[in-house]
Amino acid sequence: MTGAPGALAAVAAGYLLGAVPIGLLVGRIAGNVDVRDVGSRRTGATNVTRTLGMGWGAVVLLLDIAKGVGAVLLARLLFRDGAPGEWIAAAAGLAAVIGHNWSVLIGFRGGRGVATTGGGLIGLAPLAVLAVVPIMVLIVWRTRFVSAASLAGAAGAMVATAVLAAANVGTWPAFAYAVAAGSLVIASHGDNIARLRDGTERRIGEREAVGGDG
Repeated sequence: MTGAPGALAAVAAGYLLGAVPIGLLVGRIAGNVDVRDVGSRRTGATNVTRTLGMGWGAVVLLLDIAKGVGAVLLARLLFRDGAPGEWIAAAAGLAAVIGHNWSVLIGFRGGRGVATTGGGLIGLAPLAVLAVVPIMVLIVWRTRFVSAASLAGAAGAMVATAVLAAANVGTWPAFAYAVAAGSLVIASHGDNIARLRDGTERRIGEREAVGGDG
């Protein structure tokens, strides 16, 4: 597809892919738990990990990443119109993050978009991912604050994609994606930022106590 219809189809497909509530589905399958009712009330991997354990959290993490990658790759398949294609792929990746955070399938609720943002970045700027992920891992290892790592990753992705684009190794659509998606990630962590400042933020490994009925 080409032109406006192709662009709209690619972006819409990205949103719907991102809107699939993986964390909610895994919570129901793994323990009949509605993750929207426990912990941070988000559907992302961190809340699933605290609620159901590391294994199920890893499943959600990988599938949420796949949503971002899939949105970018699907856009490239759907939209075949020369140079604008990378901009449409970036827009589809951003749409997936929006779909993840505000899913039409579950009343416009969702997660914070970190894993899905990372997935889109894998599709658009894999070198930036290689630069940012070690920093995030180091922060989690040293502090056990997933939120701090997520915030650093969002900011780091903006810097990394800008450097790559300026060096003609990356693309400006990837930079635009990193700025837009990263800004959504940072905005979604407003409560975490407040807790980090107050010294009350929870660390990874601290489990949520939930009943079997969620």
